[in-house]
Amino acid sequence: MTPRDPEAGIQELLHELCVDLGFCLPPHAQRRLREAPPADADGFADAVFAAEGMDPGRHPRLWHQVRERVGRHLHG
Repeated sequence: MTPRDPEAGIQELLHELCVDLGFCLPPHAQRRLREAPPADADGFADAVFAAEGMDPGRHPRLWHQVRERVGRHLHG
């Protein structure tokens, strides 16, 4: 079995976030997350919100949905 390409996994995650939750990040933000992803699910969720120009504190339920999806990808 070959190890999974981390950048491909992040691209898959970003695609899911776009299709399922509406977080369709611009190409430069996607590239930044693929090349230097935050170390944990909370940081990644925060980075997604920042790339969208959204305040996670104003959308806690949506932030938790993003964080849950990211957590599944990071640990799945």
